[in-house]
Amino acid sequence: MTKTEIISAAENAFSQLSQTCHGIDEVIFFKRTADKWSVAENVQHLIISTNTSSLAWYLPLFLVRWIGGTPNRNSRTYDELKDKYYKKLDEGGRASSRFVPKPIEIKYGKQKLMNNWNNATAKFIKTLSKNRAEKDLDSYLVKHPLLGRITLRELGYFTIFHTEHHLNSIQKAVEKP
Repeated sequence: MTKTEIISAAENAFSQLSQTCHGIDEVIFFKRTADKWSVAENVQHLIISTNTSSLAWYLPLFLVRWIGGTPNRNSRTYDELKDKYYKKLDEGGRASSRFVPKPIEIKYGKQKLMNNWNNATAKFIKTLSKNRAEKDLDSYLVKHPLLGRITLRELGYFTIFHTEHHLNSIQKAVEKP
C-alpha cells in the first residue's frame, strides 16, 4: 500500500468503528464481562495505541531513527504483517500493561470517549499526511511491543488491521444476547 492508500484504509477503519460505536446503547457500551473488555475499554485501548502510533509520525525523523533504527529488510506486505500479528496472538500474545485500559464507568460518558477517539484518529491521519514522505515509510523502524521492530509502513498497516480486529471484537460482543 502507498501512503495515500494507508491513509484511506485507516480513515475507513476509523469511521467504521465510530459508526458502530455510535449505534450501541450506552449501558451496553460500558458493560463489562469477566473475561472480555467492554466496548468502551476496546475504544480506550485503541485510543492509547493510536496516540502512541502517532508519535512515529510526529517525532522528528532523527529521533525515530535513534529510537528504532533503520531496516535491513524490505517492509512486509499488509497480509504478511497481519498474519504475523495473529500468529503472535495465537501464541498467547496480549497487550502490554501500558496498552491495557483501566475499567471505565458509564459516568465517564460515551460521547466523551468517542470524542477522544475522534481526536486520536484525526491526529494520526494529520501527522502521517503532513510529516512523512512515501520514502520515509520504508526507511525507519519503530519498536512494537508484540511485533518487534517494524517499519513505519508496517505501523500504518498495523493501525488499520488492529482497529478492524477490535471492531470485530466489539461487533461480536454486541451480538451476544
